[in-house]
Amino acid sequence: MDTGWIPVFVLTVAECVAPAGKTVCQQQEVELQFLTEAECNQALEQMVAVKDASKTIIVDKDKTHCAPSARQVTVYESLTDLDPALVDDTAWIAPESPEARTDSMRAAHHSRLEGLPSCDESKGVAPCKIGEIIIEEAEAPKQVPVWRRDN
Repeated sequence: MDTGWIPVFVLTVAECVAPAGKTVCQQQEVELQFLTEAECNQALEQMVAVKDASKTIIVDKDKTHCAPSARQVTVYESLTDLDPALVDDTAWIAPESPEARTDSMRAAHHSRLEGLPSCDESKGVAPCKIGEIIIEEAEAPKQVPVWRRDN
Protein backbone atom coordinates (compact mmCIF):
# COMPACT_ATOMS: atom_id res chain seq x y z
CA MET A 1 0.00 0.00 0.00
CA ASP A 2 1.38 3.37 -1.05
CA THR A 3 0.07 6.87 -1.20
CA GLY A 4 -0.18 8.38 -4.65
CA TRP A 5 -1.44 11.50 -6.34
CA ILE A 6 -4.05 11.13 -9.07
CA PRO A 7 -5.09 13.87 -11.48
CA VAL A 8 -8.74 14.92 -11.23
CA PHE A 9 -10.96 17.71 -12.44
CA VAL A 10 -12.91 19.49 -9.74
CA LEU A 11 -16.32 20.89 -10.61
CA THR A 12 -17.17 23.79 -8.33
CA VAL A 13 -20.75 25.07 -8.38
CA ALA A 14 -21.27 28.36 -6.51
CA GLU A 15 -24.94 28.95 -5.84
CA CYS A 16 -27.40 30.76 -3.66
CA VAL A 17 -30.31 28.58 -2.55
CA ALA A 18 -33.54 29.86 -1.01
CA PRO A 19 -36.03 27.65 0.81
CA ALA A 20 -39.59 27.78 -0.50
CA GLY A 21 -41.36 30.91 0.66
CA LYS A 22 -38.17 32.84 1.47
CA THR A 23 -36.73 35.85 -0.33
CA VAL A 24 -33.19 35.50 1.04
CA CYS A 25 -30.93 32.76 -0.22
CA GLN A 26 -28.01 31.02 1.42
CA GLN A 27 -24.71 30.86 -0.45
CA GLN A 28 -22.98 27.53 -0.80
CA GLU A 29 -20.39 25.78 -2.93
CA VAL A 30 -20.57 22.20 -4.13
CA GLU A 31 -17.48 20.33 -5.32
CA LEU A 32 -17.48 17.12 -7.39
CA GLN A 33 -14.47 15.23 -8.75
CA PHE A 34 -14.12 13.76 -12.24
CA LEU A 35 -11.36 11.76 -13.90
CA THR A 36 -11.60 13.56 -17.26
CA GLU A 37 -12.14 17.16 -18.26
CA ALA A 38 -14.86 16.14 -20.74
CA GLU A 39 -16.93 14.49 -18.00
CA CYS A 40 -16.47 17.52 -15.76
CA ASN A 41 -17.58 19.95 -18.47
CA GLN A 42 -20.58 17.80 -19.36
CA ALA A 43 -21.67 17.69 -15.72
CA LEU A 44 -21.10 21.44 -15.44
CA GLU A 45 -23.42 22.16 -18.38
CA GLN A 46 -26.11 19.81 -17.09
CA MET A 47 -26.00 21.08 -13.51
CA VAL A 48 -26.11 24.74 -14.53
CA ALA A 49 -29.04 24.04 -16.88
CA VAL A 50 -31.00 22.23 -14.15
CA LYS A 51 -30.22 24.84 -11.50
CA ASP A 52 -31.04 27.75 -13.83
CA ALA A 53 -34.48 26.21 -14.40
CA SER A 54 -35.13 26.31 -10.64
CA LYS A 55 -36.91 29.29 -9.17
CA THR A 56 -35.11 28.94 -5.82
CA ILE A 57 -31.47 28.66 -6.99
CA ILE A 58 -29.22 31.32 -8.51
CA VAL A 59 -25.90 30.06 -9.90
CA ASP A 60 -22.91 32.41 -9.76
CA LYS A 61 -21.46 31.57 -13.18
CA ASP A 62 -18.27 33.57 -12.50
CA LYS A 63 -17.38 31.20 -9.66
CA THR A 64 -18.71 27.99 -11.25
CA HIS A 65 -16.10 26.08 -13.24
CA CYS A 66 -14.09 22.91 -13.87
CA ALA A 67 -10.47 23.10 -12.78
CA PRO A 68 -7.62 20.59 -12.95
CA SER A 69 -6.35 19.41 -9.60
CA ALA A 70 -4.82 16.38 -7.90
CA ARG A 71 -5.90 14.32 -4.94
CA GLN A 72 -3.83 12.16 -2.65
CA VAL A 73 -5.22 8.64 -2.44
CA THR A 74 -4.20 5.29 -1.06
CA VAL A 75 -2.98 2.99 -3.83
CA TYR A 76 -3.10 -0.80 -3.42
CA GLU A 77 -0.92 -3.16 -5.42
CA SER A 78 -3.62 -5.81 -5.83
CA LEU A 79 -7.15 -6.74 -4.78
CA THR A 80 -5.65 -9.08 -2.18
CA ASP A 81 -3.91 -6.13 -0.52
CA LEU A 82 -7.16 -4.20 -0.64
CA ASP A 83 -9.26 -6.86 1.17
CA PRO A 84 -8.17 -6.00 4.76
CA ALA A 85 -9.11 -2.34 4.22
CA LEU A 86 -12.61 -3.31 3.08
CA VAL A 87 -13.49 -5.79 5.84
CA ASP A 88 -15.75 -3.35 7.69
CA ASP A 89 -17.23 -1.67 4.61
CA THR A 90 -20.00 -3.69 2.94
CA ALA A 91 -20.64 -1.01 0.29
CA TRP A 92 -17.42 -1.86 -1.59
CA ILE A 93 -17.37 -4.45 -4.37
CA ALA A 94 -14.27 -5.65 -6.18
CA PRO A 95 -14.20 -4.43 -9.81
CA GLU A 96 -14.30 -7.99 -11.22
CA SER A 97 -17.29 -8.94 -9.07
CA PRO A 98 -20.54 -9.36 -11.03
CA GLU A 99 -22.58 -8.87 -7.86
CA ALA A 100 -24.53 -5.64 -7.52
CA ARG A 101 -24.86 -3.72 -4.27
CA THR A 102 -28.01 -4.37 -2.30
CA ASP A 103 -30.59 -1.87 -3.39
CA SER A 104 -32.10 -0.71 -0.10
CA MET A 105 -34.96 1.12 -1.84
CA ARG A 106 -35.97 -2.04 -3.72
CA ALA A 107 -35.74 -4.11 -0.53
CA ALA A 108 -37.92 -1.59 1.37
CA HIS A 109 -40.42 -1.55 -1.52
CA HIS A 110 -40.72 -5.35 -1.54
CA SER A 111 -40.98 -5.44 2.24
CA ARG A 112 -43.86 -2.96 2.20
CA LEU A 113 -45.45 -4.72 -0.77
CA GLU A 114 -45.66 -7.99 1.17
CA GLY A 115 -47.75 -6.37 3.92
CA LEU A 116 -50.31 -4.73 1.63
CA PRO A 117 -53.56 -6.29 0.40
CA SER A 118 -54.31 -6.25 -3.32
CA CYS A 119 -56.60 -3.46 -4.48
CA ASP A 120 -59.20 -6.11 -5.40
CA GLU A 121 -59.17 -7.46 -1.83
CA SER A 122 -59.40 -3.99 -0.27
CA LYS A 123 -62.04 -2.85 -2.82
CA GLY A 124 -59.81 0.03 -3.90
CA VAL A 125 -59.13 1.41 -0.42
CA ALA A 126 -55.56 2.71 -0.42
CA PRO A 127 -52.87 1.87 0.35
CA CYS A 128 -53.05 -1.33 -1.66
CA LYS A 129 -51.11 -3.04 -4.43
CA ILE A 130 -51.63 -3.98 -8.05
CA GLY A 131 -48.91 -6.44 -8.93
CA GLU A 132 -45.71 -4.71 -7.78
CA ILE A 133 -47.20 -1.22 -7.86
CA ILE A 134 -48.20 0.41 -4.56
CA ILE A 135 -51.29 2.61 -4.78
CA GLU A 136 -51.14 5.39 -2.18
CA GLU A 137 -53.99 7.42 -0.79
CA ALA A 138 -54.48 10.67 -2.68
CA GLU A 139 -53.52 13.84 -0.83
CA ALA A 140 -55.30 17.12 -1.08
CA PRO A 141 -53.30 19.55 -3.21
CA LYS A 142 -51.11 21.87 -1.17
CA GLN A 143 -50.33 25.45 -2.01
CA VAL A 144 -46.68 26.19 -1.48
CA PRO A 145 -45.31 29.74 -1.68
CA VAL A 146 -42.46 29.91 -4.22
CA TRP A 147 -39.43 32.16 -3.97
CA ARG A 148 -38.87 34.02 -7.25
CA ARG A 149 -35.87 35.95 -8.44
CA ASP A 150 -36.18 39.53 -9.70
CA ASN A 151 -35.03 39.91 -13.29
